[in-house]
Amino acid sequence: VMAPASNQELIVTIIKKGYAEQVIEASRKAGAEGATIMFGRGTGIHEQKKLLGIPIEPEKEIIFTVVPAEISEKVLAAIIKAGKLERPATGIAFVLELKMVVGVAHLLREQA
Repeated sequence: VMAPASNQELIVTIIKKGYAEQVIEASRKAGAEGATIMFGRGTGIHEQKKLLGIPIEPEKEIIFTVVPAEISEKVLAAIIKAGKLERPATGIAFVLELKMVVGVAHLLREQA
């Protein structure tokens, strides 16, 4: 069963490895119900570090957080603070509008 998600948004946070737990804890305190963590490697301009002349691609944590649109700014502010995203080279976060949501039973019940 699919449901329109006009009131749901996705916050994507990409940060240095080790910050995910504190970001998720802060987002929960701000009203998010949960998140999904994936791992990746960065290739941005700030990630050009070398060890013994060999380029290193730093590990990143990618956090997906689905939240009601009305709290996305509050949750994003908590993520920025917890992940120290106001500092250069710490990470990035952005918000996307969701068109459809599948598999989140409590969201489907709320819209019924």
